Amino acid sequence: MEISRKLLVAAAVAGMGSIGFGSNALAQEQVIKIGHIGPVSGPQANFGKDDENGVRMAIEDLNAKGMEIAGKKIKFEIVAEDDGADPKQGTAASQKLCDQKVAGAVTFVNSGVAIPSSKVFHDCGIPMITGAATNPDLTKPGWNTTYRVIANDNALGAALADYTAKTLKLKTVAVVDDRTPYGQGLASVYKAAAEKLGVKVVANEFTNDKATDFMAILTSIKAKKPDAIFYGGMYGQAGPMLRQMQQLGMNNVKMFGGDGMCVPELANVSANAKTLTNVVCADGGSSIEKMPGGVEWKKRYDAKFPGQFQVYSPYFYDGVMLLADAMKRANSWDPKVYIPFLQKTDYQGVTSHIRFEPNGEMKDPTYTLSKFVDGKKTALD
Repeated sequence: MEISRKLLVAAAVAGMGSIGFGSNALAQEQVIKIGHIGPVSGPQANFGKDDENGVRMAIEDLNAKGMEIAGKKIKFEIVAEDDGADPKQGTAASQKLCDQKVAGAVTFVNSGVAIPSSKVFHDCGIPMITGAATNPDLTKPGWNTTYRVIANDNALGAALADYTAKTLKLKTVAVVDDRTPYGQGLASVYKAAAEKLGVKVVANEFTNDKATDFMAILTSIKAKKPDAIFYGGMYGQAGPMLRQMQQLGMNNVKMFGGDGMCVPELANVSANAKTLTNVVCADGGSSIEKMPGGVEWKKRYDAKFPGQFQVYSPYFYDGVMLLADAMKRANSWDPKVYIPFLQKTDYQGVTSHIRFEPNGEMKDPTYTLSKFVDGKKTALD
């Protein structure tokens, strides 16, 4: 009887090790799940797949190097979901990751998906890091579960307005947005900053993030003879817009936009229209060439994922590394334990030296303005 009681106690103690985030006391390896959600289907699939590649590459690097936490050998695994750039699909995917007890998530291209999904992660106590969603509203709640490793739209919109007024010395501009939280937010920041600098906004139009026909909008804008068009939206719409600007003879009109259109793929979706050379766009971060570890990292990325690089994958790579770094310093993969260590991040990543403000925004974020030369995205000096 006494022996049976001792065996039962031993079994109960062993079983306690399996409570928590993927723990298994009988295994030699401790599996830690890292989530990724992105638009890996639909018109933004180039973004989603690139970002997921960044997460996968980080996990491969961590597993190859080996890590021990709380005396256990760690094996990281990705749990990947598709949000289709749709908020409802994104929040459902976020809840799914919560239910699967991921230890953290590095995720989201679209602010319209990230903002409602951040509450899901907050409610289940799991930290999420985005390397792409740039609407400032994302971090307004100040939750300790929400982090961004890229400059937000306040920086990007202001930088483009400054370039419009001070560098190019343009006088008039038309503003178009796609009515998403990302596009509308970026356009409103740009408009306010441009007007403050003396640029006249002669038209304010809107479309949607599924549109491909912009002839009516552009015809109306053409009649007002602006020096430039600012577009708040993604490359899937900016490309056809550039083609249609060429068709309407708007070959001398500049086109400005944020990171949503500032990707190599813009050349393809615009069919290398003549108007592509008029694009000036802003990324929240440094160009690969100016990132501390960018050039060497991209060589390795291109070897693993030929022809798939867009823009955000190094930020998603760094996001995974930040989670692992915080877990290591906390000696725990339990979010309740390691989140305070994540808040105190001081990490030299591929993209930059990363530290966080109390609301989860990066301290001292950088940005890059780019143009297209011979169909290739090229950073401005």
